[in-house]
Amino acid sequence: MDGRCTATDPRLILALTLPPLAFTVAPCNARPGHAFSLWHHPAQVPVSPFSPSVVAALPPGASMIRIIHHQDLNKRILVALIVASTLLVGILSLVFCFWISRRRRLEASGQKSGQNSDAARGLALNPAIGKFSSAIGGKRGSLAVFEYQLLEAATNHFGESNILSEGGYGLVYKARFSEKFVAAIKKLDNVGLESHRRFENEVNWLTKVKHPNIVVLLGYCIHGESRCLVYEMTQNGSLEEQLHGPSRGSALTWPLRMKIAVDVAKGLEFLHERCSPPMVHRYLKSSNILLDSDFSAKLCDFGLAVTAGNQNKNKIKLAGSVGYLAPEYLCDGKLTDKSDVYAFGVILLELLIGKKPVEETTTAQRQSLVTWAMPHLTDRAKLLNILDPAIRDTMDLKHLYQVAAVAVLCVQPEPSYRPLITDVLHSLIPLLPSKLGGSLRVSENLSAEALKTSEDSLD
Repeated sequence: MDGRCTATDPRLILALTLPPLAFTVAPCNARPGHAFSLWHHPAQVPVSPFSPSVVAALPPGASMIRIIHHQDLNKRILVALIVASTLLVGILSLVFCFWISRRRRLEASGQKSGQNSDAARGLALNPAIGKFSSAIGGKRGSLAVFEYQLLEAATNHFGESNILSEGGYGLVYKARFSEKFVAAIKKLDNVGLESHRRFENEVNWLTKVKHPNIVVLLGYCIHGESRCLVYEMTQNGSLEEQLHGPSRGSALTWPLRMKIAVDVAKGLEFLHERCSPPMVHRYLKSSNILLDSDFSAKLCDFGLAVTAGNQNKNKIKLAGSVGYLAPEYLCDGKLTDKSDVYAFGVILLELLIGKKPVEETTTAQRQSLVTWAMPHLTDRAKLLNILDPAIRDTMDLKHLYQVAAVAVLCVQPEPSYRPLITDVLHSLIPLLPSKLGGSLRVSENLSAEALKTSEDSLD
């Protein structure tokens, strides 16, 4: 032959084994330059998983190619993966611990900044004053705190020309912080124990209660013995001013009066049915119903509000305004949601008749509107004679009789005979034109002229 090893040459010994991941090739008498002499190591000792019998079968002087162990390679990869995973877990743990630590520091900082001896309870900062943050003295958590000097400047040092109304516990002032930011401020001076409780109660309830027909409390201020509550401004004052003020109700058309009644009922329904726990306003009257620019009604003055449910078990101290107090509350101190329904009935009579809840007949005598009106309300012939002259002959008589019937039910002496405020609301909505938020179509309305007058008042 030509001196080369071939596949059939007996000098070529090919040793193969089936154990996984190993093989051995042993050339016999291979010379340099031949095909199998690339990894030739004459003195190399074979490293192989072959059995000793296989190795012994090789001729003397034969060399073997070093065996590559894939098992060792897999072990190295596994170790690398384990190390990398451990490092990754460690890094994630450090990041998580850092995040927890930072969050705790932020919470501790927030609690520290929220602690103030003058703070009442949490009050959501109204978005309306977000644009005028320069007018706010500071914040305590989510509660807006106005500096007293800012309130003095906005009210011209609480001057008489800025007085909007006067209540039993203080005056209400108009406050102008800027061209676009105007608010109403109730200022309580010489605060006694009862006034202090009312102040705290007002802040507490108006922090929790948010509804389109409930006034928005923007913030508060405590300065020495003075307590100030800052509210959103309502352009048309109170219902009492509109009905019993100089205008004598001339701006309140029949559709607008129905709108006000529906808005008040919506606010009460929210308090009685949707608040958790339910609450009783306890101080509902025409002066505590504020009217916005479009005559939307908003309930205010929650200083006497209480949680509903347990009033019958423990008699509550008598508080409120004469003429609006339900008989069971006035005589026995029993207060329920039906007490608010009674007060609502009195307000409905004011809207119909235009008289105050209590009228002075003589120097020493007073007459209740409910007592005087009841005989007329149940007689359709007499009902037309006691209507407010500002709305007489401007409504559908069928609607008038329905409203009068609702008012009669609301002021029943027996609480169980009075309807729920939800039922009252469902009775009034069909009488309100759809353009004002009710379900009455214009074609079914009392007259196009009355609705046009209402729209002109809104403009």
